[in-house]
Formats: sequence, structure tokens, C-alpha cells
Amino acid sequence: MHIHILGICGTFMGGLALIARQAGHTVTGCDANVYPPMSTQLESQGIRLIEGFGAEQVDLAPDLFVVGNVVARGRQPLMEEILNRGLPYTSGPQWLAENMLRDKWVLAVAGTHGKTSTTSMLAWILEDGGLDPGFLIGGVPMNFGVSARLTDSPFFVIEADEYDTAFFDKRSKFVHYRPRTAVLNNLEYDHADIFPDLAAIETQFHHLVRTVPGNGLLVANGGDHNVLRVLGRGCWTPVEYFGGPGFGWKAVAVDAESFDVSLDDRRIGRVTWNLQGEHNRLNALAAIAAARHAGVPAAGAVDALSRFVNVKRRMEVRGVAAGVTVYDDFAHHPTAIATTLAGLRAKLDAGGRPARILAVLEPRSNTMKQGVMKDALPASLAQADRVFCYTGGLDWDAALALAPLGAKAATHGDLDFLAEAVVAASQPGDHVLVMSNGGFGGIHAKLLARLAGASG
Repeated sequence: MHIHILGICGTFMGGLALIARQAGHTVTGCDANVYPPMSTQLESQGIRLIEGFGAEQVDLAPDLFVVGNVVARGRQPLMEEILNRGLPYTSGPQWLAENMLRDKWVLAVAGTHGKTSTTSMLAWILEDGGLDPGFLIGGVPMNFGVSARLTDSPFFVIEADEYDTAFFDKRSKFVHYRPRTAVLNNLEYDHADIFPDLAAIETQFHHLVRTVPGNGLLVANGGDHNVLRVLGRGCWTPVEYFGGPGFGWKAVAVDAESFDVSLDDRRIGRVTWNLQGEHNRLNALAAIAAARHAGVPAAGAVDALSRFVNVKRRMEVRGVAAGVTVYDDFAHHPTAIATTLAGLRAKLDAGGRPARILAVLEPRSNTMKQGVMKDALPASLAQADRVFCYTGGLDWDAALALAPLGAKAATHGDLDFLAEAVVAASQPGDHVLVMSNGGFGGIHAKLLARLAGASG
């Protein structure tokens, strides 16, 4: 089958393209911006990419058009031509479910935060346990080096996103996957562009709960009241809880880089790794519990996590120049920003290395651009010693929103001026934490180059 993918350079659709190619399909695709690293990854697999959504692409005559949720009515001539001609099309999640997941034991990881990290941990535990899972992840786990793969294994691990499926299917992506094992990591308000309130998101999560069979397993954050409220609406599947009060899966920190894992107060073992923060310990518990359901003993999962390497763009060190360490992180929601900063602060303090953290933020997500979370930003950035916020593309006053931080916060609408301001404020021993869910105009390289030049 020849499929042509609209919006192929997104993380989900790009991963789907790789899986389709591995399954033997002819794959082509288009997107508004075709650039590395996704373009390089796809082209190396023999996938032809086309810049833009021109109507002439119907002449490729594929058997099916697979439509990403970047596509909207009236914006892309190709989609209008597909509709006008009555050509066959479907969404990415539906195509994946019907063609790749139908006979698989699907392990799906859902939640507002930590999906990519937890999915990567889970895939690695299964891999280390010899189960050879397929997977589709919204990032690149460094243990694998790719974001998606298809195997002959019955197990398939997927990052289960609550964002909508396509312009013609407004259900969350994850309702298509029908997992046997499902993780509910956490739940709070996000995606203000498609969800009017938290209740609307909870409804979608309950739709996911309704699809998990009675012989499956739900792994749920027992310390998250919103998750518990979703389960309270009805649950027909056994549940194992982590992170909450009472019995269940628990993580007790030993130091900044190790923690003990227990189940119902019975110690399983100790994880020693280089990830920071309580949020990552909770992610680990969820992955261990889900992997045990698939057949990996908990002790083996604990051992595997000691060899887990983090996902790209999750506290990834991009370089050191002039004694300043520059990190890249995907955090873009106030909760994720706060936990990321807390994790870095704890690591620096535990290492006996008092150091300043300079937070550099791009409020790029649709929710952040709308200013829905702006009042929560000052508290989320409290652990940073200096804060630099990029205001390009915002229609709200970032300087006003960050005013509670006083003189330690600065805003800039020009990326080069922002980079210069960060470098001017930096001192040897500082840690610059760059947070964005996009490329941020290559600011990491700009900072490292300027830092190196300033010290030369």
C-alpha cells in the first residue's frame, strides 16, 4: 500500500511513517516545514518528503491519505482537493490502530506530564527483559536512538496523547489504541486550544478507561485527585496505584541519584540512575508496574532502570562553555517547569556544588500562547536565580506576568538580544536551563557560541 502522510514531520506522524515503512508500505509525506532532524530520519528510510500542502500532490495517487491534526479545513489546498475528489483518507491514530495495533498487547502511557519519559522507561524495561517491543514515542529515547519501531513481538508501547485526533475526529488520540495495559500518570488542565476546562479532559481520560478490558490493568497515580476522580466515574479493570497514600507502589529517595522501590511495603530493590526529581521517580514506578503486567519481574525492571538513559530534550546537556552548562528541556507547562527546576536544584545541592540556575523560557505551546497559565509562571520559576523569557508570538504581557519575580526576571522579544542578555548575566559555574517544546530558534547553539567567544 502507498500512503501519503499530511503533517509527516510531527513527532507522532513521523514515528507512524517509520513504522509504516518498516511494515513494507510505500510512504511519502508533506509538511509545512521539512527540516532536520525528522526530515533526515525519514529520508534515510527512503521516505520522500514534499514541502508544503500543494493540491498537485493528489497526482501521487496513493492508496490512502493519512491526515495529521496539523491539518485544518480551508488552510491546506491538498486537503481541500482530497475532499473535493472524494479520495480516501483517515487519521494517523486510526490507521495505526487498524493496521499495526490490532493483534498487539498495547501498553499505553497517558498523562499531562511525563508521557515521553515514562513510555521510554517502559519500552526499555521490556527490551532489557527480552520482550523486543515495538514502540511509538513522542521523543527519542537514547537507549534506542529512534522514536519508533515495529517488531514481531506481541508487545507495543505507545505514548498516549490526549490531544485531538484530526479535524474530522475530535476525540483524543488515545481512544483509538485500545490498550491492555494503561498508565494514568497525572492529570491537570492543558491544551486550552481544544479543551474548555479540566472536566472536558477528564471526560476524554474516562473514555480511555472505558476501553481497557477487564483482564487488563490500569496503573494509576494514587496521589493525583484528578486521576482518582476519573476512575470514580466508573472502572471495569483492576487498578494498581503508585505514589499515593497507603499500599501500592512507592519510591523512597536514598540520595539525589538513587531510590528504593517497594510494593505494598515489600522492598523490591534500588534504582541508581542520573535522572533527577520526584516526578521521574513516579514515572519509574508507573513503568515498573506496567512492565510487570507484561511479564517482566519487578526486580528485573528495577535493575533495567539503572541502565536507562534519558530521552533527548529531557535535561539534556547541550554543552559547556566558559564554565557554564547549557541544558535543553521540553518543559512548557508551569508544573513541568517547576518540577524540572526542582530536580536540577536538588541535584546541584546534593552534589555540594552551590550554583546559580538561569532559566530561559519560550512559552510556545498553544496553551501558553493564549496566556491561560501565565499567572502560574512566577511560582513555577521561583527556584531559578535568573529568569529570561522570550516574548515572540505572545499576545499577553510577559513582563507584567513575571513582575512578582522582581529584578531577577527579564523579557525579550528578539532572540539575539535574549541570548546576549543571558550570556552577559552568566558566570562560571552557572547552569542555563533552556525550556521550550519547540526548537527555540537554535538558542542553545547561540548561547554556547557566544559563551565560548566571550571567554576566548
